[in-house]
Amino acid sequence: MLFAGTMLVPLAFAFFGDDAALYAYDGAILVTFFCGLALHLVGRRSSRELLPRDGFLLVSLVWVVLPAFGALPLLFHIDGLSFTDAYFEAVSGLTTTGATVLTGLEKLPLSINVWRCLMVFIGGMGILVLAVAILPMLGVGGSQLFKAETPGPMKDQKLTPRIAETARGLWSVYFALALACFLGYRLAGMGYADAFMHMCTTVSLGGFAAYDASFGAFDSPAIETVAIVFMLLAGISFPLYFVAWRRRNPWVVWRDMEARLYLFLMAAATVGLTLFLMAHQVYPDFVEALRHTAFHVVSIATTTGYATKDYAQWPPFAPLLLLFMSCFTCCAGSTGGGIKLIRSLLLMKSAQREFKRIVHPRAVAPITLGGAVVDANVLQSVLAFMLVYGAVMVGATLLLLFSGLEAVTAFTAVLSSLNNTGPGLGTVGPAGTFQPLTDFQTWVCTVAMLLGRLELFSILVLFTRSFWRK
Repeated sequence: MLFAGTMLVPLAFAFFGDDAALYAYDGAILVTFFCGLALHLVGRRSSRELLPRDGFLLVSLVWVVLPAFGALPLLFHIDGLSFTDAYFEAVSGLTTTGATVLTGLEKLPLSINVWRCLMVFIGGMGILVLAVAILPMLGVGGSQLFKAETPGPMKDQKLTPRIAETARGLWSVYFALALACFLGYRLAGMGYADAFMHMCTTVSLGGFAAYDASFGAFDSPAIETVAIVFMLLAGISFPLYFVAWRRRNPWVVWRDMEARLYLFLMAAATVGLTLFLMAHQVYPDFVEALRHTAFHVVSIATTTGYATKDYAQWPPFAPLLLLFMSCFTCCAGSTGGGIKLIRSLLLMKSAQREFKRIVHPRAVAPITLGGAVVDANVLQSVLAFMLVYGAVMVGATLLLLFSGLEAVTAFTAVLSSLNNTGPGLGTVGPAGTFQPLTDFQTWVCTVAMLLGRLELFSILVLFTRSFWRK
């Protein structure tokens, strides 16, 4: 029912803008609201406490079911759009992936683009975090929902004694960053509607744009600079911002090892790739090379997916490096996707410990992070995550290859979907869309996006025997 209420935003844009999609939202709002009401009436008498596995089941169901309702305005307005493509578009929005099957975006009614971008904004911090923040009826079950929803390997750390207070704090940070981003875009020269839409997809690291050329349509260094700043900020852990605000100490963010490494990687990749492109005479001018390199490094590494140029035309090393960075660069607790930087840190430290054990078999070498010893259960969880991540990546790629898709497109489509990045290479590159894919290929990418958004285990655990055993 809350999700139906969010459709009032594009409805208002349609009403006051008098666009052609005005009536697409009437049916969508009614269907969504009354389906939610029916579920509420069926379950209103249930008072059983939510268990941890109930939380995982509910989270997975919400992320699978809500996109079907989010697709309704698109289905009702866009002629010839199949349910498969509409559902893909909605999943891409709510999972903050940013991949699209639509073309001619600037020709669509304003409200349709507003709805696409608003879905990204809603999905940015997780609609269930919002539900935990404002729905006391969830009670103690909110803890299970928040744990299943929050990205990153170290989910048991509580910022506040009550989970609802934590969720409200994270949303407060999210809205504050969104407001600053909106004002930044306005000051840089964007119109109100463009500033609102691209604010939604910047702070959520979603990447949907209102133009086929993405940020290339603006061709403005000032606008690109604003985007770079807020993509960088959104790629850092939101709980860090929350702690910094509570302590009134911004240095809390800088003292975090993961945040410092994140900023260092961004700077190093930007400088290195700038020099590489100049050496290959892609951009002979340093300023121009730095402008385009910085934008795309930050955009792809944070899994946003904006583009100003078709970077697939750069020497192969450059786009492959960008996609590789999208796998691990974002901080845990940010709105980005991928493996998360803290997992990569723990994996590297685990490898270092094994090297030490080879030389000194009896040495005791605990793995530490920020001065604290990392629990063995966390390390096991990270190793299991990487194993499942690799298996899903290989399995989904093989499915696309089996369906007849060429190798580069197949691998990068899965990579960008699983990391919630958006564009890949080949047919699904920054100058293309996912529209040429068959229905089967589209569904493979859709499932990959859902798995990536909920970090694999939250969905895959539903397919284990132990989950259903009483």
